[in-house]
Amino acid sequence: MPRKSLPTRFAATTALLLTAGALSAPAAAAQPSGASAGDAYVLTVSTNPTSTGYDKRRVDVTGTVTKADGTPAPHLPVTVREVIRFTTWNPWGDPIDPTYYEPRDLGKPVTDANGTFTIRNVNIDHMSGSSLLNVQRTVDITAFYDEDGDLNTPQDGYYADTGVTAKAKSSSVSYQVNKKKVKAGDILTVQGKVTLPKGVEPEGTEVFLQTNWESEYDVKTTTEDDGFFVMSVRVSGYDDTFALRTAPRDFYVSGAHRTLPITNTSLPRP
Repeated sequence: MPRKSLPTRFAATTALLLTAGALSAPAAAAQPSGASAGDAYVLTVSTNPTSTGYDKRRVDVTGTVTKADGTPAPHLPVTVREVIRFTTWNPWGDPIDPTYYEPRDLGKPVTDANGTFTIRNVNIDHMSGSSLLNVQRTVDITAFYDEDGDLNTPQDGYYADTGVTAKAKSSSVSYQVNKKKVKAGDILTVQGKVTLPKGVEPEGTEVFLQTNWESEYDVKTTTEDDGFFVMSVRVSGYDDTFALRTAPRDFYVSGAHRTLPITNTSLPRP
């Protein structure tokens, strides 16, 4: 039986991912583009430009499907998606995927007489309302073609992807705390201000307060329209890591991180 472009271990999950609208396997898990023994087709995908920024967020996505002998493969539907990637919160080092994915359908273009497909003026951006905490700045553009159109037989599918680097503007956060030495049962209050690039509205920026290394955050809030915030948390006897992180709503504005100079006197002495 001829080998297809999707390796067996990847093909086993492709149908499920596609049915859910999320072909989101990282590039390392997919067979690289290029002809291999037994392949009926070769699929490629690329973007122009290969990077985006705050003021230039759009690219043209193009690709090709060719037969094994290199001749064009016309009139074939190709599923194209944008996949925003996030770093998985995992301080324990468990053997889980360090990245999770948020896919978005870009279209299903059909190859022309030359085997080429194109989607122009694609907005490389975060379009859902989910948090941008831990977002990565390389966006995947994926392409997938299935020979028989049956997602339950992904072994006859062909996959390719490329990355778009999203260049983000920086932001900052300032703060004040009501006390620098705390003990179990104390109420720690942090107030401050998020500063974003000129012209970017700070209202709604997410602010996260971490108190323990095992928790991604222990309390969160959003800024007012002037960028100010206030948040409080009850200190536990095991709290040992105090930090602020922010997540602006705009994908092209990076978050800020500040370690707080807080000492928990309830912790055992070393």
